[in-house]
This record gives sequence, structure tokens and C-alpha cells, in this order.
Amino acid sequence: MAVFDTHKAYTAFKEAGFTDAQAQALIDQARDGSDALATKADLLELEQRMTIRLGAMLFAVAGLQVVIIGILLAFFT
Repeated sequence: MAVFDTHKAYTAFKEAGFTDAQAQALIDQARDGSDALATKADLLELEQRMTIRLGAMLFAVAGLQVVIIGILLAFFT
């Protein structure tokens, strides 16, 4: 899970001119959504799954090419 530094964010919002209430509201909103952030591990897992799916698709395309070539050879010979 990603770490969200609320104090650092609060300080940045205050320096940018937000009121206490606005800064707190933005931090509460960000904290609520921080569970949805992707970590490096999440991205690596996604990359592995996509690589496997791409390999399966390439294998299927190669198989279809073999079938099409076989049909064409049977038709024209």
C-alpha cells in the first residue's frame, strides 16, 4: 500500500493559500482515495499478466495462419 504524507500535503496546501478547512478537506479526500493507488508490485503483476496474454494471442494468431495457409494450399492444389 502506498504511503500518503498528510502533514506534507497539508503544509503544501497551506503555503499555496488554502484555508485550514480547504486543506483538511483535500487531505481527507486524498486519504480516502489512497487505497486505490497502484504500487510497484501492482504494476509488475499487471505487466506479467499482460505479457502472458500477449503471448497467448500471438500463439493463437500463428495457429490461425497455419490453418488459413492449409486451407489455401488445399484449395489451390
